[in-house]
Amino acid sequence: MGIINRHSNSSSDGANAEYGKAEYEAGTLPVAADGVVEYQDHEHLHRGLKSRHITMIAIGGALGTGLIIGTGKALMQSGPGSILISYAFVGFLVWIVMCALGEMAAWLPHASGFAGYATRFVDPALGFALGWTYWCKYIITTPNQLTATALIIQYWCPPDRVNPGVFIAVFLVVIIAINYFGIRFFGELEFWLSSIKVVVIVGVIFLSFLLAVGAGPGDATGFKYWKTPGAFAPYIQLGNRPAGKFYGFWASFVNAVFAYLGTELIGVTVGEAQNPRKTIPRAIKLTFYRILFFYVLSVFFLGMLIPYNSPELKKANKATTGAAASPFVLAIKLAGIKHLPGIVNACILLFTFSASNSDLYIASRTLYGLAERGHAPKIFKWTDTRGVPVPALVISAVFCCSAFMNAASNSATVFSYFVNLVSIFGLCAWISLLVTHIFFVKARRAQGITNEMMPFVAPLGLWGSYFALFFCVVIALTKNFAVFTRGSYGNFDYKNFITGYLAIPIYLICIFGYKIFMKSHRVRPHEADFYTGKDEIDREEEAFLAAKAARQSGDKDGNWFYRTFVAWLF
Repeated sequence: MGIINRHSNSSSDGANAEYGKAEYEAGTLPVAADGVVEYQDHEHLHRGLKSRHITMIAIGGALGTGLIIGTGKALMQSGPGSILISYAFVGFLVWIVMCALGEMAAWLPHASGFAGYATRFVDPALGFALGWTYWCKYIITTPNQLTATALIIQYWCPPDRVNPGVFIAVFLVVIIAINYFGIRFFGELEFWLSSIKVVVIVGVIFLSFLLAVGAGPGDATGFKYWKTPGAFAPYIQLGNRPAGKFYGFWASFVNAVFAYLGTELIGVTVGEAQNPRKTIPRAIKLTFYRILFFYVLSVFFLGMLIPYNSPELKKANKATTGAAASPFVLAIKLAGIKHLPGIVNACILLFTFSASNSDLYIASRTLYGLAERGHAPKIFKWTDTRGVPVPALVISAVFCCSAFMNAASNSATVFSYFVNLVSIFGLCAWISLLVTHIFFVKARRAQGITNEMMPFVAPLGLWGSYFALFFCVVIALTKNFAVFTRGSYGNFDYKNFITGYLAIPIYLICIFGYKIFMKSHRVRPHEADFYTGKDEIDREEEAFLAAKAARQSGDKDGNWFYRTFVAWLF
């Protein structure tokens, strides 16, 4: 590890950053061979995530069971025309959310994540509520993914042979070990896992295209299912009436939101990203176009392969997870292709394992960010010599043991309720991000920080955030509209009502409870803090760029394999 001398200049407003480390006070920064500053004060994360790691982790976070499995439910409820429109429109909302996050993260890529931005630019109460509800989301999501892995393995090993709890325990130990080995190991592993996921999705899209045009064993389907039974499915409880078709159309928006949730997790990685002011905006822009490409093409071809009223599709949606639940596997079966379901099942297993691994990472870093902002006990801010927040990782892993509860015979019911709960937590995160960006832009304009001074600016600015905020709030309030409709299913569905809307009062109680007990106040535009900690990040960036320039010699910089054989595909 080398040492870089401390420069004497401070941030542009003369504010002194709070560094809290002996090395910096002594006038030096501890820099590793690749230019990454590695503090030894047990309070800092290490910037070990490269640009390719950040991009692929963001893609992998959104390419999961929501696409490979959840699109089947969306098609059955809404029809091919509805899902094509809704997935494209919600993808546009995601782009606005990601750009809003990118503008803030590029200016101040701090380890506290987007909960820290809410604290700085809106109100500490919002940062408190956002951080804790987001952590709750991931300590629920991780056990869900662990449960899914155990259920997927039942394709080869029935539960009467091996209890699913055994596989949950094995995978839980593995993901804890991966997270404990440090950010460099985690980033490299997740990069290749996410790369495989991208290859699988590309293969599924290409195969779907071939089947649609008649290049497979069966006849070309084309757009015949758009005509019969139709492009827009009526909502099952209201029948084939205009209101029924509208409700079916609106249900597709709810499914699309759930499929895209997780894209924002890149905001949690900014504290461990190398050269974040360049890598974060680039990753955000590329991630959106790739995910939108994958999702829109996938649902487009899926709508050409299976009619929404297919009995086989209805049967597939009764499965919890695995190959039997995937509409793409159903399309393969209907086309008469053998032996592929087992291969797809293995790919889905990879999807859920990667998701559980990254979800535990996000949970631990979110708790670290809460401690960094003073919203959680200080013990969770402690990191080891590799920059791993061990106490935050341990307590997050302990809560993940709730996955063993799902190993019971009624796991499918518990699974569905948990999924219903976490999706509204994700929507609350999007809403908070958009609100924070609105306050951020107003504050920087009040303080004279122009667009030219920003590393990255959201293309649609304030109006884009207002537009996305409106639709996110509407979707959040109407997410479980099915519980209010009465038809063939009878009375009011109170169980889904509770799990579907419970997160909203929890979120509001966290905000107003914090304001009452801590007496916090809304941050006024001219008082917003744009500079505390920025000087430290500036020097980390300088150290990284200097080390990068010193070690570059032609193409022999260690990434030749990725550039030569992999990068072109992504």
